[in-house]
Amino acid sequence: MIKAIIFDFDGVLVESAHIKTEAFRKIYSRWPDKADEGVSFHLKNMGISRYIKFKHFYENIIGERYSEEIGFELGSEFSDIILDEIKKAPFVKGAETFLDNFHSKYSFYIASGTPDEELCEIASHKGINKYFDGIFGSSLTKAEIINNILGTESLKNNVVIFVGDAASDKEAADGMGVHFVLRVTEENRDLSSTCSYKVSDLTELEERIKEIEK
Repeated sequence: MIKAIIFDFDGVLVESAHIKTEAFRKIYSRWPDKADEGVSFHLKNMGISRYIKFKHFYENIIGERYSEEIGFELGSEFSDIILDEIKKAPFVKGAETFLDNFHSKYSFYIASGTPDEELCEIASHKGINKYFDGIFGSSLTKAEIINNILGTESLKNNVVIFVGDAASDKEAADGMGVHFVLRVTEENRDLSSTCSYKVSDLTELEERIKEIEK
């Protein structure tokens, strides 16, 4: 029987993945001939820290030196672009209902590539922090987050589900041996064929859980 569910945030609980894509596009637009390549790297690596993406963009795409100071400046600009938009973004269909109906049955966690403080601020603003036993952002990798949850809760791998929408989510789940459910979107359809369990939105998650438990 499933005991814990770990959710990615953007694109899984809230319809906000496109907001971050456009934020990268806006920031990278100051390098017009490199912007598309930077956005493409983001789309191929959704779910990982924005700072890893900034570092890659500088060092591997525009060929300039990257520093923590540059990362801080870009990160601040990125947050200024997205924060209010994500606070206003709608929930993924079925997300609020699922959290409300099942938070007493399962332990719920968030594992996101968003900085911890920003993630907690958004979850609190949207009124869903009360549903979660832990909200974890980019200070840890998703594999580390899963590992910590397994250890802290003394859970076996086969009683945990990770619901994500990115290759990095699937890799973390597979690496830690927990079940993975893909929230299918236009941006990740190429990943769909590699996943045994999929949902178009969270109205379907209860049914996927039943399939996993068979």
